[in-house]
Amino acid sequence: MNRIRVLLADVHTIVREGLVRILNTTDDIEIVAEASDGDMAVSRALEMKPDVAILDISMPALNGVEAARRLHKALPDTAILVLTMHDDAEYVLRMMRVGVAGYLVKDGAASELITAIRALKAGRPYFGAQASKALAEAWRDNRPLPEDPVARLTERERDVFHLVVEGYTSGKIAERLCISPKTVENHRTRLMEKLGVHGTTELLRYAARHGLI
Repeated sequence: MNRIRVLLADVHTIVREGLVRILNTTDDIEIVAEASDGDMAVSRALEMKPDVAILDISMPALNGVEAARRLHKALPDTAILVLTMHDDAEYVLRMMRVGVAGYLVKDGAASELITAIRALKAGRPYFGAQASKALAEAWRDNRPLPEDPVARLTERERDVFHLVVEGYTSGKIAERLCISPKTVENHRTRLMEKLGVHGTTELLRYAARHGLI
C-alpha cells in the first residue's frame, strides 16, 4: 500500500508532536517532514514533495497564506490543507484564493483530520463545518475572493516584507536571505514605494489591515 506522504507545519512543537502521534496511528499516512515556520515549510516541501502539506496560518518567517501561495505555485500536485484556529470567513477566502484544497479549524476531531488528508490525496477538496459555512455565506453574498495585498511585489520583496513585519532588522534579514544589508534596504525601499507606505510603522499597519500579521 502506498502511504500518503504528509508535511506538517505548525509553530508549536507540542501541537506538531501531538498530531504526529495521532497520524502515526493510521496505516496509510506517513509524516515525511515537519516545519516550525512558513519558510521552512516551503523548503522542506520542495525537498520532500509530499502528497499533502498541512499548514497553519499564523507562522513566523512566512505566514501560512504566503507559504501556501508559494507551495501551490511550485508544487501544484501537493494538496494543501489548512489547520488553524482562525475561522473567520476572510481567512478562508484568502486561503482559497492561493490554492488550498482543504481547511479545518483546530477544535475539530482528530478523525476529521485523517478524513481530510485521505480526501485530499484522492483529489477531493475538504472543508470543515466552519469553513463550509464561510464559503456558503460568501457565495450567498456574491463576495469575491480577496485580492493579494502584495501582488505587486517580487518574490524577494515579498521575503523582505514578511521578515520586516516579523520584526527582523535589515542585518538579520540580510543574514537569513544571504544578501547584503544594502540590497535589503533597496528591496525595502522599493516595496514601500509599491505599497504606498512610508516607514515601518505604516508598513505594519498595512500588514495588519490586510490580515498579514
